[in-house]
Amino acid sequence: MRAVAYDAFTAPPSVRELPDPAVPAGGAVVRVEATGVCRSDWHGWQGHDPDIRAFPHVPGHELAGTVAETGAGVARYRPGDRVTVPFVCACGRCPSCASGNQQVCESQSQPGFTHWGSFAHYVAIENADVNLVALPDEMSYTTAAGLGCRFATAFRAVTAQGGVTAGQWVAVHGCGGLGLSAVMIAAAAGARVVAVDVSPQALELARRCGAAAVVDACGHDDVAAAVRDTAGGGAHVSLDAVGSPATARASIESLRRRGRHVQVGLLPPGAGRADLPMERVIAWELEIAGSHGMAAHAYAPMMELVRAGTLRPELLVGRVLPLDDGPAALTAMTGPGITMLEPHRQGGANGLDGT
Repeated sequence: MRAVAYDAFTAPPSVRELPDPAVPAGGAVVRVEATGVCRSDWHGWQGHDPDIRAFPHVPGHELAGTVAETGAGVARYRPGDRVTVPFVCACGRCPSCASGNQQVCESQSQPGFTHWGSFAHYVAIENADVNLVALPDEMSYTTAAGLGCRFATAFRAVTAQGGVTAGQWVAVHGCGGLGLSAVMIAAAAGARVVAVDVSPQALELARRCGAAAVVDACGHDDVAAAVRDTAGGGAHVSLDAVGSPATARASIESLRRRGRHVQVGLLPPGAGRADLPMERVIAWELEIAGSHGMAAHAYAPMMELVRAGTLRPELLVGRVLPLDDGPAALTAMTGPGITMLEPHRQGGANGLDGT
């Protein structure tokens, strides 16, 4: 197969020929029709993820495609089925899985981290009956690929971990693919969203996704104070969708009393430990919650909202590129919205930027 791979952390990635993945027992090999380029892939390439231990390595964990082959014991899926998958692939057997919390599986695998990922013609998925999600025929592969990490993660962060309800103020710090997904989902739930970013283009996209107000982080010495002023005393729920010590602290300081902070963006140790205002957490009785993806069995409500047109993740797709453009997309991590690769497509890009 053709795949994007790199031979060491920060080494230039390239498109090359690699062996097709073997189908795992109980698992499946998926022909990748679309795969998202996520900042988590960039963190992996930078060496921020301890699961990457062998080279060459193929990144990619947001994917949709068709089942090419199934392993022994797979009962629910067969070749030709259209599927997507959460970025956390669960074992289905540990205590966390038994409690329904596959997103924190104690023996999880993650394509693009624990093994070769989806910047390739094919990718292996373990425990197919637990992890694959069937796609409706009308849903495009590029839309479905965006669900597996950023959109599904944002959905659970907003609805389950954040507990957002209509009429609340919600602050979203960072308007990349994850943050824009959170803006759209919170706005669809009836919340009033304050979107925060350093990019005017990203803030304009946030408005298009339903943000009631925006805060240009470059234009304020105290971003949290600007959010509190905009939200009439502070947000009921605030999400850090970037993953930095500064944005984590600003998110907490954006809250009103008894508000809830949800940490969604990764906080790799290399970025430094976050200095959080725990004195405010105590005095204001704030809540802090983490959010780590969403289990495959929990996709149904999100998928129904997408099918109904209440949520429109396709609007977040900024560029659709062939696999040959994957190395540059991974290393640059620029451009509006979510960048998608179509590994089997030939030709140039298309998308929001008009190329």
